[in-house]
Amino acid sequence: MSRTFAMITDIHGNMPALRAALQEIDNDHEVDSIYCLGDLIGIGPDTNEVLGTLFARSHMSFVSGNHDEAVLAIIKGEAYPESHFHSKRHHEWIAERLDKTFLPMLEQMPRMIQTDMVGQSMLFTHYHIADDKMFKPISMDPFSAIVEPSLPNLERLFDGYRESFIGFGHHHPVHYFRSDKQVFVNPGSLGCNNKPTARYAIVTVNEQGINVELKEAEYDNTAFLASYGKLDVPEREFILRVFHGDQLRE
Repeated sequence: MSRTFAMITDIHGNMPALRAALQEIDNDHEVDSIYCLGDLIGIGPDTNEVLGTLFARSHMSFVSGNHDEAVLAIIKGEAYPESHFHSKRHHEWIAERLDKTFLPMLEQMPRMIQTDMVGQSMLFTHYHIADDKMFKPISMDPFSAIVEPSLPNLERLFDGYRESFIGFGHHHPVHYFRSDKQVFVNPGSLGCNNKPTARYAIVTVNEQGINVELKEAEYDNTAFLASYGKLDVPEREFILRVFHGDQLRE
């Protein structure tokens, strides 16, 4: 017996990238579910299209990310994280345009999913959160500081977690490391990349082990990148440079 699922993370309001990845995932008939590991919104302007697509699908599991929670804090009138001060104007722009019918689903997303799958223990989260911060509001910066991708760093970061598979996002580069006891996978940001590809992973689990395939779906991002200017997205020059590799200037 085996299970195959897809894992996506850090869509960041990029609908063309999400559409490209989902098309490939849907064409893989072995995939029976999708885990979406946070930061559905923020950075990209396609907030409502992304949420409408994701929340309409069955067999999709979600955890919340820091951008999701920061936007929610603004909408709910709660304290905003000082560490995100550079994003506040942008998050306010996202919050103003978010279809409020999506709020219940955003609010219900947990920060962690722990489950068993074909005899393997699995953990899904946006990023590590210390036990004493698991239920702290986003204003108190519950997510741990990002560590550079390496097996020793991830073993230290997730020390205390014994799951065979740990899936996460938050840090946009791809992470894929194995020890004799654990597999650590971050498929890379689906929506923020310095080239027009949407990253995701296909994971097959059976009693013998865990197989990981890192994937990239190609798509045309020309209109998406141009939409930052057309919509007058706050902080767009910074976003296009840092999160999309200044592709409009190429």
